[in-house]
Amino acid sequence: MNYLPLFIDLKSKNVLVIGAGEVAFNKIKLLLRAAAKVNVIAKELSLEVKLLLREKKINWLSKKFDLIYLRKIFLVISATNDIKLNEYIFKKCNERCLLVNVVDDKAKCSFIFPSIIDRSPVIVAMSSGGTAPVLLRLLREKIEAILPMKLGDVAKIAGRWRSAIKKHFFNILERRRFWEKLFKSTFVDHILNGKKEQAINILKENMYKSNSLKGEIILVGAGPGDSGLLTLRGLQILQQADVVLYDYLVSKDILDLIRRDAKCICVGKRFGLKNITQEKIIKLLIFLAQQGKRVVRLKGGDPFIFGRGGEEIEAAKNAGIDFQVVPGITSAIGVSAYTGIPLTHRKYAQGVIFITGHKCIDGFVNNWSILSDPSYTLVIYMGTFQAIYIAKKLITLGRSKLTPIAVVSKGTTMHQKVIIGCLSEIEKIIQFTITPSLLIVGDVVRLHKKLAWFHNENVSHNIKNIFSTVKLI
Repeated sequence: MNYLPLFIDLKSKNVLVIGAGEVAFNKIKLLLRAAAKVNVIAKELSLEVKLLLREKKINWLSKKFDLIYLRKIFLVISATNDIKLNEYIFKKCNERCLLVNVVDDKAKCSFIFPSIIDRSPVIVAMSSGGTAPVLLRLLREKIEAILPMKLGDVAKIAGRWRSAIKKHFFNILERRRFWEKLFKSTFVDHILNGKKEQAINILKENMYKSNSLKGEIILVGAGPGDSGLLTLRGLQILQQADVVLYDYLVSKDILDLIRRDAKCICVGKRFGLKNITQEKIIKLLIFLAQQGKRVVRLKGGDPFIFGRGGEEIEAAKNAGIDFQVVPGITSAIGVSAYTGIPLTHRKYAQGVIFITGHKCIDGFVNNWSILSDPSYTLVIYMGTFQAIYIAKKLITLGRSKLTPIAVVSKGTTMHQKVIIGCLSEIEKIIQFTITPSLLIVGDVVRLHKKLAWFHNENVSHNIKNIFSTVKLI
């Protein structure tokens, strides 16, 4: 974040504008909309600025800048063509810890003006930090189109009732649920259609309805890594969460999408390390939900594919807690797509089987006769943990030693790494992989070189090339 976006109250505050041309006039108009006291220093005033002076909307202090005019000033805008004067003003403002903006000179700005979408009191401000103004304009057009012109009326009415709602609902969670429910009702539509009385009646009805807090557990699949693969429903839930329990595999980009005032708790487990137990995670989920909170369990991939999601909602059901499940793109689907390896193909594979590299509990045993069938693609989650054992078992029961394999780490991200080899080379391959990795076994891997489309710095490697490189070193 190059700039921290802030909304500053300029009402009745003294602002100094040096310059009175077209550019300065545009800044002055914006400042007047914010009810600032605008003071101008300029040799000459443009016609537009003269009109503002006649209407007594601005003060013309002087034709020449002097340090005395920086006294009791809140912020400064310099909009002149005099480079030396601009530099001098910037320097002196910094010495006095004054906010200053030298127009069209980003290096001499302690603040910048964003692109503004005004639905007062709802304000949307956007900025690219001066890097992509055309992109910003296109984004603004899209947002302008989806925000109704009367959206400000919704906020104004809500603001007038805010103190009454605060007195009625003592608990902050109850208030939040009330407003969420209200803004999703026909309350908003009535205001947008000019029917304010009907809207207020709906507000009153919702106010006196039973709004007792009822906790909920929501399982959300975060997808395989790329934040763009998070589902729209998943994003909506993250914006409504009170608490989020997340795994290590969830990317920072996705964590940044969680509502800012939600509490985030990492409950991830890593192989070989001391971790929080699944039993403790379930107890924490239930404890938080019983407090009336909307608790999100955020998991990498999909909650129901080796994510123990079934155990968690079973516990929620047993505890009488409401629950939802938002599926995610499981790692096998996402990673195979990003590596150009179709898991099924009419020429190479008639089906696909997902298994985990972790040993199963409660006596579950893999059906090796099916797993060894070359007409199926085999995808092994957390594949490096038991890779050697699995490979030997597959070869013993009929899979060819030359069966192509792909080991993919950090799949779907810009750090994705793919190593291609064959089943008999698995012991060598895993020396060059990082965990967690996904292992794809089957003839469909042959299509990787032809169909790979997601390119990054960590290009695919053939295991033979890796060893030739190692020997050269």
